[in-house]
Parts: sequence; structure tokens; C-alpha cells
Amino acid sequence: MKHILTTAFLLISFLTLAQVPKGAWKSQEPTGSASTLIVADNYLVIASYSIGNKYFERTEGGPFTMNGDKMTYTPEFNSADTAKIGIPIEFTVSVKNDILTLRYEEAMVWMRVDDATNVPMAGAWHITERDNGQGTLVPIHQTGTRKTLKLLSKTRFQWFAIDPGMKGFYATGGGTYTVKDGKYTENIQFFSKDNNRVGSSLSFNHKLENGRWDHSGKSSDGKPIHEIWEKIP
Repeated sequence: MKHILTTAFLLISFLTLAQVPKGAWKSQEPTGSASTLIVADNYLVIASYSIGNKYFERTEGGPFTMNGDKMTYTPEFNSADTAKIGIPIEFTVSVKNDILTLRYEEAMVWMRVDDATNVPMAGAWHITERDNGQGTLVPIHQTGTRKTLKLLSKTRFQWFAIDPGMKGFYATGGGTYTVKDGKYTENIQFFSKDNNRVGSSLSFNHKLENGRWDHSGKSSDGKPIHEIWEKIP
């Protein structure tokens, strides 16, 4: 997708309101692939992929700020072009009737998927603790710039492992999710490391308490996991 950054900024146009709205947006590419954008707090992530062909194309994301109808986005990772990492880009954005338009060299359009206002799980999360294999939760990613984030809207999720300081991108996955009766279930629509996982679902024990998301179950490769996630500042 040639102008994936442009697409991301479309969503930002919706952010010209008094408060930045959380949510997910989508667009259809001429190639037949789909692109989704999740805005959570002051961070956004975009991914392009094909569910039918089980094909992951690219992803990028990073923090943003708004000033009137201008959005400044600074990518922390870009799986297709590392030269763009850390370079701020300013877009002019507008939104009308759940259609987001971004203008930068050319106009691109996003259609609203959901509105994540007042959704407890919506936001930008980073993993802070993980089971060490002996039943004890231990802190992770305490030094350096490597981190694993997960952005959630009302219905969509995307996680990604990155290292902005090294311009590193290691993996990502995403799709739709539900939370019900203490279970958090992900329906995978793209996975950069293994396209064969597309179409599968994973269910985890779920508890959200005092800003900490306790997440346990089995990973996509069948290994037991127990993690703690917290929202990024």
C-alpha cells in the first residue's frame, strides 16, 4: 500500500473534535487487500492484509498529536520502510457522516468500523509482566526501547512487537475480539509470522482490575501464557 501513512492520518481527522475518539476504521485497496486503522488514546496503528488469501502486507504505527485540523504523526515502526521511522508527518483531516478523509498529496477515505467511546478495553496497552515458566510473573521490557503493544477498539485488536530505538519490527497480528463471562476471545484475520493461523480463534481467561489486564491461556502455538498488560501513559 503506497500511502499507508496517509491512510493513518485520515483517522486523525476525526480527532479534530474536542476529545480524541477511540475506534476502528477501514478502507479497501485497489489491490483487493483491506486496511484497518485503530486509534486508541494517543496512538494509532494501521495494517494492510487479505483475509481470503491469508496474506499479510504491511503495518505501521506510532503516537500522534492534534492541533485544530492538523495531525502530527510520528511512526515508531514501519514494516515496509524503516526510513520513515521517527520522522513526523503533518496531515489535514476532516470527518463527516462516519467517513474520515485525509488530505496529503492526495485524498484518502476511511469508513468507520466502530466507536470505542466508554469501552473499558479500548485503548493502547503494553505488556509489563509475563510468567517465567515457573508460575511467577516477572517484569519485562524494563530497559531499552523494545516493547510489545496491543491496541483495542470496541471490536478490533492489533498487537505488535517493535524496537523504535533500533527501528526494529518483529511481528504483528490482529482481527476482531469479544469479551464475555470472563473470557477474552481473539479471531485472527492476519498474522505476520504464520498466515496459516488466519481464521483461527483463541480464548483466554480475562480479568481487568485497577488498570491491570490479567491475561492467561494458550498462545497460537499452544504454549501456556500468563501476562499482565497496562495502558500506556
